[in-house]
Amino acid sequence: MDMNIAETFRDGTIFVTGSTGFLGKLLVEKLFRSCSLKKVAILVRSKKGLSSCRRAADIYNESVFDCLRKEKPDFLTKIKIIDGDLEQTSLGLSSEDHEWLIENGNFVFHCAATVRFNETLQTATKINILGTDNILNLATKMRNLKGLVHVSTAYSHCPRNVIKEKFYPVLITVKELKNMSIDEISCANILGNWPNTYTFTKAIAENLILDNHNQLPISIFRPSIIGCTQSEPYPGWLDTINGPSGIVTGTITGILRAICVDKAKITDIIPVDYTVNALISVMWDTVNRYQRSEHTKNVPKIYNYVSSFESPLTWDRFIKEIRNHYFEVPPLRSVWYLYEIFYTNLLFGIILKFWLHTVPAALMDFLLIICGKSPKTLKMYAKIEKMLNLLNVFTTKQWSFDNKNTRKLWSILSKEDRDVFWFSLEEFDWEAYLKIYYFGIRKYILHEDYSNKEKAVSKNRKLFWLHQLFFVLIAYILIHFLYWIFVM
Repeated sequence: MDMNIAETFRDGTIFVTGSTGFLGKLLVEKLFRSCSLKKVAILVRSKKGLSSCRRAADIYNESVFDCLRKEKPDFLTKIKIIDGDLEQTSLGLSSEDHEWLIENGNFVFHCAATVRFNETLQTATKINILGTDNILNLATKMRNLKGLVHVSTAYSHCPRNVIKEKFYPVLITVKELKNMSIDEISCANILGNWPNTYTFTKAIAENLILDNHNQLPISIFRPSIIGCTQSEPYPGWLDTINGPSGIVTGTITGILRAICVDKAKITDIIPVDYTVNALISVMWDTVNRYQRSEHTKNVPKIYNYVSSFESPLTWDRFIKEIRNHYFEVPPLRSVWYLYEIFYTNLLFGIILKFWLHTVPAALMDFLLIICGKSPKTLKMYAKIEKMLNLLNVFTTKQWSFDNKNTRKLWSILSKEDRDVFWFSLEEFDWEAYLKIYYFGIRKYILHEDYSNKEKAVSKNRKLFWLHQLFFVLIAYILIHFLYWIFVM
């Protein structure tokens, strides 16, 4: 009989890449809080003048670790900081750290990646593909490796409408990419039907794992769109405004008013704490599967972790739920009253964005110049529009995901493991979660608590009348313009 999840990790040494990211932070927190570990080694690179140790210290002082600090105040003594960089050969590890990982590593969670959709293909290749190759080479040398889980994305093969838990062919191999010049790698034509370098390089990294001669006890974990926590360690926690979180933040503060979204389509959001639990469970299943196997050369298993199969959520419902909570407690930091128009026709979108984004931004910059300040609003909107354009394919398209492996994994968990590592999304309560989501953005992104409700509502009332006045003014100008055209 297989050991339960916590017992599988007992006294083990875990190596985590991407521990400074949204998912990585929660993974480390959950592992320490729910398991008795010997050591967690985290790969951290020096950045912006901060050493890896300084960056790690700042991260573990964040509020998301408050609960862990209370329950296990000695957890920091079990963290080993490995100074390294995915872009460098052999991860840029010192000989001491390299040997230490080879001798001590038992479990590897490879979460690190550049998730920027507009990353250059050259940089995305170095981090997402060659970085993964470096991890595989290191893991192959680990003397006591029990399991490795590579975190990919459910959208790695987004040019397809149906995405199953299987490997798909890609247009180019890692070997071919390595043989290309920098100019060739920078060529966008290599992407084919992939909408961005992130999903493209993730697809190639998956096939790199498949081509690794099946030497490792390894699995691939594909989460969809990761949202805030549902409950652990605190409801609503998040520290990123990528994807839907950015759209919500922009709309409730009055910055975004024209958004490319097909409200009839399903948005595949998953809570980050559920995602972490699923990821840990995948490692448990990987270890057990390879320990039971009579031979090591198994085809790596893929787990799609999505919500759309068991509990589909449409953009329409997502938007309506968020709006309901906005009117209950709007953000005090709002710059305009909530007003958004959703479109799918790109020509119509250009017109909308001109009138709802560009014109107000130009007026604001004009006022800033009059006041002797530097104009910045048009530049801000140009940056926002660039980022939103990268999301269009994910807000107007819908995929059919197969998640048989993930559902089977849930079915074999014991009641004890389900209680500690719950990740099933069957009959998920979206109404409750989207309330948590809204107030999580309000608290952790906008840094506002419920105590400012009275001021926020009062300000929102003023913004409402200002909003109405603005449209009356626009209508007045338009009527006079039409009168001048057709009558004069």
